[in-house]
Amino acid sequence: MSKRDELITKYAADLKEKCGVTPDMDFLTKVTIGCGPSIYNADSSTVSGSDEKELATVKIIFN
Repeated sequence: MSKRDELITKYAADLKEKCGVTPDMDFLTKVTIGCGPSIYNADSSTVSGSDEKELATVKIIFN
């Protein structure tokens, strides 16, 4: 299994366990591929929930 496939499996499990939703695996795969190399970097692959500036950036992107 490739590192990307491992991460997609992890993301699917997180969505099921933490959000209670069953992800559309085709869509999740496309989104993961679209994120490019950032998924492999520990710092860029997550958002700090305690950093207000970082949260504001995410809100701007997804609004």
